[in-house]
Amino acid sequence: MIIHKIYGVYFSPVKNTANVVKKMAQDLGRELNLPVEVIDFTTPEKRTGSWSFKEDDLVVFGTPTFAGRIPNKILPYVQTLFEGKETLAIPVVTFGNRSFDNSLIEVKNELENHNFKTFAAAAIACEHSFTDKLAKERPDREDIRQLEGFIREVAGLLQDINQKEDIISPVQVPGEHPLTGYYVPLGIDGQPVQFLKAKPKTVEEDCDHCGVCAAACPVAAIDFSDEAKVPGTCIKCQACVKLCHSGAKYFDDEKFLSHVRMLEENYTRRAEPEFFIGNEKREY
Repeated sequence: MIIHKIYGVYFSPVKNTANVVKKMAQDLGRELNLPVEVIDFTTPEKRTGSWSFKEDDLVVFGTPTFAGRIPNKILPYVQTLFEGKETLAIPVVTFGNRSFDNSLIEVKNELENHNFKTFAAAAIACEHSFTDKLAKERPDREDIRQLEGFIREVAGLLQDINQKEDIISPVQVPGEHPLTGYYVPLGIDGQPVQFLKAKPKTVEEDCDHCGVCAAACPVAAIDFSDEAKVPGTCIKCQACVKLCHSGAKYFDDEKFLSHVRMLEENYTRRAEPEFFIGNEKREY
């Protein structure tokens, strides 16, 4: 088995997952002297086609963790847009300092269900999309040091495969199998809260109608002709809030804000990235 090309594939509303996946793919490309191509399927116009990968490709495939899983509105695209041909793959998830729960095993399983051969995996803590009080400015220097150690080990393994045509072992990662439900968000009082209908609001005097928020919305929930209107289903990814250059977008749903306060109160400890190769967890 000889690898000829590396792909970095990601869904990434606030760019955290994109940055991690692109770094991994590009660093592997440099280590192995191979070409790299990036596939971004974050927004609707980028999900109009489908992708098939060959046996001599390597795919680094990443999504963020939403409620402990692949974002539920994006899962159908993960299941239908990508197909391998015994293609080597590295599942990757990012998470906002609480936990990646079942997201990594779900990405792994979906890839394997579509003819990819997973052999390594990573879960990387990133600044939480809801608040910059959790994992602020992460991945930081220490995260990057560990990630680069992982990349070097993966590159060495792939070089061995190229030379010896060894058969590699499927990666083993933590999580439930079969999967059960999604993480249930809690409020500041520790009780479950539901904010499925929460939508972003707009400070209209601060909005210059640039359209960035509507263009960035991964589910096309925001009206392009009037950005203050959100007729579609919001997935709370915070892309509109994070990318609004004038700070005009915000959430005021009390149940959502109560959940954010709970996270800020209970998950300030440093969650470490986790790396897996074959049936072993690795530390760097």
